[in-house]
Amino acid sequence: MNKVFWIKFIALSGAISVILGAFGAHGLEDYLSERYLDTFKTAVLYQFLHTLALLGVICLPDNLIKDKRRDWIAILFSLGILIFSGSLYALVLLDLPVLGMVTPIGGTMFIVGWLMIFFAVELGD
Repeated sequence: MNKVFWIKFIALSGAISVILGAFGAHGLEDYLSERYLDTFKTAVLYQFLHTLALLGVICLPDNLIKDKRRDWIAILFSLGILIFSGSLYALVLLDLPVLGMVTPIGGTMFIVGWLMIFFAVELGD
């Protein structure tokens, strides 16, 4: 596992979460419907929560989870952020409701990542 890569990815994702959260709160409120503003907030929330979860996964002690499983969890959370939050950002900012069909793929990646943590640690990896 390349922890330097993951920590840089996490730091960038966290910074982007804060930037987009501020942009949504202060730059979009006059331009978006309440529904789209809520969708944007959901994208920011899930990006930030899973950025923190990713940090937690990277920092788990090596005796709890093998690097290969940790890599897969990190990949799933990262793709979940990109697909779930990314599709919601694009849906709102580009007014492309069809992207809402892609969002559940990212959500599924989040779920699988969480379940992988459950089973990887339970197995004593």
